[in-house]
Amino acid sequence: MNKEVEEKVVRSFFTKRIQERVMFELFSSKKRDDALHRLNHTYTKTLKEQYMIEIPKPNSCADDIAELLKQHGAGKQCYAISFNEDIDGKDLPLLTALEHAVGYGFPSLIVCIPDKLAYFEAEQVYGPPPRYILKR
Repeated sequence: MNKEVEEKVVRSFFTKRIQERVMFELFSSKKRDDALHRLNHTYTKTLKEQYMIEIPKPNSCADDIAELLKQHGAGKQCYAISFNEDIDGKDLPLLTALEHAVGYGFPSLIVCIPDKLAYFEAEQVYGPPPRYILKR
């Protein structure tokens, strides 16, 4: 886990009223899941909507999402905050992280530039989950 990156992400993309609590939860091994659960059904109250750009459908191809992120300035490496334990809290190649996150069914934040650019996939309920670029 990279606390510096996670703090930048929370300060950049999470609503101000819950930032301190989310950081406390993310940095606690016992509470980390609580922070991730905030990205389930109530992500529009958890994340700053003004920075959310919905990716138009069809949007379930990790390669296409990687290309889209690169057009917005993403590099080859990223950092993942995810329900998927294979990638959570790790620095990874962008495409590898997306392959594990896209279609997983539970929320993931793939952080390309900690205070400027990320990919967010919400929880899957009916049909494909909402997918967004978070950009400041």
